[in-house]
Amino acid sequence: MCYYAKASWGLMRIMTRTLFFEVGLKLLLAAGLATALFMPAAAQAPGLAMLDGLSAGQWEIRYRGSGVSERICLRNGRQLIQLRHPGEKCTRVIVEDGSEQVTVQYTCRGNGYGRTNIRKETASLVQIDGQGIVGTKHFEFTAEGRRIGTCGG
Repeated sequence: MCYYAKASWGLMRIMTRTLFFEVGLKLLLAAGLATALFMPAAAQAPGLAMLDGLSAGQWEIRYRGSGVSERICLRNGRQLIQLRHPGEKCTRVIVEDGSEQVTVQYTCRGNGYGRTNIRKETASLVQIDGQGIVGTKHFEFTAEGRRIGTCGG
């Protein structure tokens, strides 16, 4: 009887170790999968190469339907993502990242969110569609962005 008790005890220890190993492995895999799925896009990969290829300089943004235009000194094309939330630190999720078109959704904590689609025609001409919320006000626009020169000093 003593031999069987020792054998059973040993078997139970092995089964317990195996169970803990399997549970630990499953938790580790689940944590890795969750990290990969929910990590912000900027942390996953640089992406948005199309925007990085746009020409820096003075750009004119013409909003269709309103006749309104604005000029901005574009250091890089990523500035076009947040035209209604300029300069704010917002989290971004890349929805589409193509060589001719990108779509980015962003959230500015405490000040709204937006979704911007930018289609490149040339390195100095883009079409922009944006919508979202600034503060408590909804915005939606279609615009053309065109490089018009260098930035003033």
